[in-house]
Amino acid sequence: MKKSELYRQVLERFAEMMPEADTELHYDNPFQLLVAVILSAQCTDKRVNMVTPRLFEDYPTAEAMAEATPEVIFEYVRSVSYPNSKARHLVGMSKMLLSDYQGKVPDTLEELVKLPGVGRKTANVVQAVVFQKAAMAVDTHVFRVSHRIGLVPKSCTTPYAVERELTKNIPESIIPKAHHWLILHGRYVCQARRPKCEECGLLDICKRKIDN
Repeated sequence: MKKSELYRQVLERFAEMMPEADTELHYDNPFQLLVAVILSAQCTDKRVNMVTPRLFEDYPTAEAMAEATPEVIFEYVRSVSYPNSKARHLVGMSKMLLSDYQGKVPDTLEELVKLPGVGRKTANVVQAVVFQKAAMAVDTHVFRVSHRIGLVPKSCTTPYAVERELTKNIPESIIPKAHHWLILHGRYVCQARRPKCEECGLLDICKRKIDN
């Protein structure tokens, strides 16, 4: 099967299986999403969603969080992975939003990655979810699923290489949703240790299954 045909079939099936795909992080505004995504690094969305309600109730804006100390924020986020560094990042990020961006979350990759705690993946999530830009955030799920299905070659050994290959072959208009399709497929079906191949709607075209 040609690459273009594989992409077409995969995207069409995802659209049928998950027409309303979206982030599973809970948030009410761009600042809260940015906070949630920073907290989600090497941590589950489920855990983050347990932490953020109390955090957002007491610190709903960049202005409020910038007034806090990392030690105070730590008490709210202590159950997530790397709470000390994430608490520092959240306070530093909030202060920088106020000093450099009038308290508003910027909408470009170049500006987002300047913020403490924000790498390329986090920036791409914010761009895709909040601003509906053609940004593909490559986490472990996207990386794994893209290789297993055969959307990217084995030579794509870094998240950035996978990101470039996917954005090159997926229409810009659906890249934000395709990001969620790949994540959710990896989270609930094409899992790392025990993929649920019998439940997969891509089974007949999956490179991993065909090769085996």
